[in-house]
Amino acid sequence: MTASGEERPVNSGFVRSYVITGGRGLPDADDLTLVTLVTIAPDRQPYRNPSPEIQAIWDLCSGGYLSVAEVAGRLELPVGVVRLLLQDLADQGHLLRRQVPPTAQLVDRKILEEVLHGLHARFG
Repeated sequence: MTASGEERPVNSGFVRSYVITGGRGLPDADDLTLVTLVTIAPDRQPYRNPSPEIQAIWDLCSGGYLSVAEVAGRLELPVGVVRLLLQDLADQGHLLRRQVPPTAQLVDRKILEEVLHGLHARFG
């Protein structure tokens, strides 16, 4: 409880997100989807005095590919904020991305049955 005349500290994720992004708008969701895999380019060195969030992303993504959703979850930051910070790193050439592979095409049931029968004939 606060006494009359005392102010409560502001503890809002919205304020923090605004500060982290510098008030910039969020990037298009198509460029960095939740399942886009990201990592720091192996030949890159961190720049001087990065923000704590950029440093955390750098440390986390230096070990290999992670999805955008994993990065956001591990850093406990909103996905939109993480996408913006990752886009900044990509624009500076520090980030490697792998797009999601296309969905698998359905195989004809007849072909699968022929394969199954062939395996049964061959291996019993």
